[in-house]
Amino acid sequence: MRKAMLRVALSVALFALTLQAFGQSYPTRPIRMIIPYPPGGGSTNIGRLLAQELSENIGQQLVVDNRGGANGTIGMELAAQAPSDGYTIVFALTAQLAINPSYYPELRYDPVRDYAPISLLGTAPYVLVAHPSVPAKSVKEMLALAKSQPGKLTYASSGTGGIPHLAFEMLKMMGGIDIPHVPYKGGGAALPDLLGGRVQFLISTVSPVLPHLRSGKLRPLGATSPKRVPSLPGVPSIGETIPGYAVLTWYAVMAPAGTPKNVVAKLNAEFVKAVNAPAVKEKLRTYDFEVIGSTPEELGKYIRSEIATWAKAVKASGAKAN
Repeated sequence: MRKAMLRVALSVALFALTLQAFGQSYPTRPIRMIIPYPPGGGSTNIGRLLAQELSENIGQQLVVDNRGGANGTIGMELAAQAPSDGYTIVFALTAQLAINPSYYPELRYDPVRDYAPISLLGTAPYVLVAHPSVPAKSVKEMLALAKSQPGKLTYASSGTGGIPHLAFEMLKMMGGIDIPHVPYKGGGAALPDLLGGRVQFLISTVSPVLPHLRSGKLRPLGATSPKRVPSLPGVPSIGETIPGYAVLTWYAVMAPAGTPKNVVAKLNAEFVKAVNAPAVKEKLRTYDFEVIGSTPEELGKYIRSEIATWAKAVKASGAKAN
């Protein structure tokens, strides 16, 4: 019995030393970072910026793998099924980690159970934009126009159940208007039809639409944040017209559940360093991205609280998965 116990103790100690050595040498090969959206949207812009910074810092390539579809569930499932070795991580947003559990009745991943939190990187607002053919030049005028033409105008979104979709549904509910929804497979896919005037409105992260706002191809109506955003100082917040309206998205990095804690700690330190690098931080400001850079424990707690918050929002909006 004593010999058996000694063998078990030695095995545990050897395993711990192996993990420690693995953590110290990690990474020794490229890391895949899944972004659960198609290319072209704000999440890809921010994800690629961070991937480039980490690649330079850790001496290994951080390879971005866009896996869009089903409001990010495809990419999230792929990440959950990956080996827990630190060589697959996922760059996830509010939709995947806080909204989907309430929006999809049979979600095939659990944001709490199936992933190891790494860091809450930061938050960003959205902006409500219109095609210039729309006569409304403010949220107030948009509400009046929509009430005069119920059901005749349309709005695009990056997909059903995502924050842009729910944010517009909240706008409709709080503003008392009827504007039909046209979902797309990502914000990048929605932009051509908006620019062509085939749909009239879109709620988007700022970075993909900013060049079109500056060129006059799109018109900004309001920011979803509680206050005006730095890149669009002349654009009022929607809450200035509809009191109480405010929507932000947040960005986080996760690994498959069971990833060694020392590897998670390494990734946490590198991502926090990356978002706080002066050049990166300056670029993120152009996306109106507010840097946070949390600990894994803080992110885990935040996800649980956000799941409860968005469950109420999904129920109130009446939005349902198709």
